[in-house]
Amino acid sequence: MRAIPRSALAAIAAIGLVMVAPAAASAAAPTATTLGAAQITITSATLTGNVNPNGVATTYYFQYGTTTAYGARTPSTGVGKGTATVAAAAQVTGLAPNTRYHYRVIAHNADGTDAGADRTFKTPRQPLGLALNASPNPIVFGGATTLSGNLSGTGNAGKAVQLQQNAFPFTSGFANVGNAQITDAQGNFAFTVLTVPLTTQYRVLVASSPSIVSPIATVSVEVLVRTSVTHRHVRRGRKVRFSGTVRPAATNVPLAIQKLASNHRTWVTISGSITRPGGQGFAVYGKTIRVKRGGSYRVYVGGTGGPFAPNAGRTIRIHTFR
Repeated sequence: MRAIPRSALAAIAAIGLVMVAPAAASAAAPTATTLGAAQITITSATLTGNVNPNGVATTYYFQYGTTTAYGARTPSTGVGKGTATVAAAAQVTGLAPNTRYHYRVIAHNADGTDAGADRTFKTPRQPLGLALNASPNPIVFGGATTLSGNLSGTGNAGKAVQLQQNAFPFTSGFANVGNAQITDAQGNFAFTVLTVPLTTQYRVLVASSPSIVSPIATVSVEVLVRTSVTHRHVRRGRKVRFSGTVRPAATNVPLAIQKLASNHRTWVTISGSITRPGGQGFAVYGKTIRVKRGGSYRVYVGGTGGPFAPNAGRTIRIHTFR
């Protein structure tokens, strides 16, 4: 028999080594499965899925966004290195109402990464709601105010809102004031009321859905007090007369002559009187006091029982000498 060359024997031996060598361990990348979203509100949702670590320490996170580009993700969460499928979940917040979102779960370990399938959910519509504010408030008799606010919720732009009023004593019910206003792109609106004759309640409602009504904003109207004095420089102990008018023409309303205390925060009543009939549309008052020391003085007129709020006239500085 012809001898086999040594080189051939070496090749055969090498092949044998290859054939009997143990197979390399297969990669143990995790598997990820995206499941449905739960607890969906207008601004939040809980994303769920399953992850199998396949024996290697694994973490997962969720990607989410309004397209399959996602753009946002949750923090990574560890699930250990077991071989059983485990539940994955994460809450996402700051979502927009009435919006469809895409999401998927991503699992990762040292041997690889797996992405679950893309799924979607849609946040509910946000119900319409109204807010209302008056500024300035209170106002002096004869003054103007602006009623402004916002219509929030899905479809808040381009809606007609109607201003209503209910004047003191608030028993006549609400009635429309002027024309409706159309909300802007952000749902904002404003009504200017040039004259508020007495303390009045205001509210707005959605013209097409009258059951959507704002909270009531009460605009308080203060009496308008004008004051003059006979002397601003007097000898100590001499008399000074305070007089003036009050609008509207509310009579028999108590008033106080007040002096600013030494702490410059508190007004102290030193004398009082009441308003008397004056001319058309106003009442008058007059009160003489003995001034022992100089300082800041004012006339404070109390409320008229509801239609008008109390108010003070201008501060008058009186100087005394010996």
